[in-house]
Amino acid sequence: MKRAVLIADDHPLFRDALKLAVAQAVPGAQIIEADTVHSLFAALDAHPDPELLLLDLNMPGAQGFNALVQARANFPTVPIVVISAREDRRIMQRALGHGAAAFVPKSASINVIVEALRAVLSGDTWLPASATTGSDPPPLDQQEIDATSRLATLTPQQFRVLSMLSSGLLNKQIAAELEVSEATVKAHVSAVMQKLGVSNRTQAVLLAQRLSLDQP
Repeated sequence: MKRAVLIADDHPLFRDALKLAVAQAVPGAQIIEADTVHSLFAALDAHPDPELLLLDLNMPGAQGFNALVQARANFPTVPIVVISAREDRRIMQRALGHGAAAFVPKSASINVIVEALRAVLSGDTWLPASATTGSDPPPLDQQEIDATSRLATLTPQQFRVLSMLSSGLLNKQIAAELEVSEATVKAHVSAVMQKLGVSNRTQAVLLAQRLSLDQP
């Protein structure tokens, strides 16, 4: 059986570049593509034990590190390589703190991406040279660790509802997007607040913002 590699990125041209890198790092791999967080988790449900997951932090449905935290909570054995246009050292260290095995800037060449993928396949972690210059910033502060542990208890659907709340959508709009009833959305919102230990939607959104790339 072919080894599966999931590529989750909403830019087709960049997915093509990642496919070239995967073809060199994992010859003969079955490449599965996703362009939203929703389609990513559908792919993970269908292929729960892939060789690698290449994850863009900024595709639709991903807000900050929430998709990474969700993937790590629901599929803890999958090696995750974060792909991002952001090259801030603090963000790179936070990605590893949230369980990524590597952080690859989108400015990297194909050869560098292949190097990163091979390192992860060998069981190592990988960061670009720019992330290892000078003293390392601490990966996660205590507030982010606490928020992550609570957010990790959510199901993929609850995460999706929380992301929509964070985008300012009303229950009626969320129901239309998910193709469910408003009563179902209200039940999801109640479950989210209970799991997060908050008393209202605003507090839930503020907690989720602890995982944003530019923290409040």
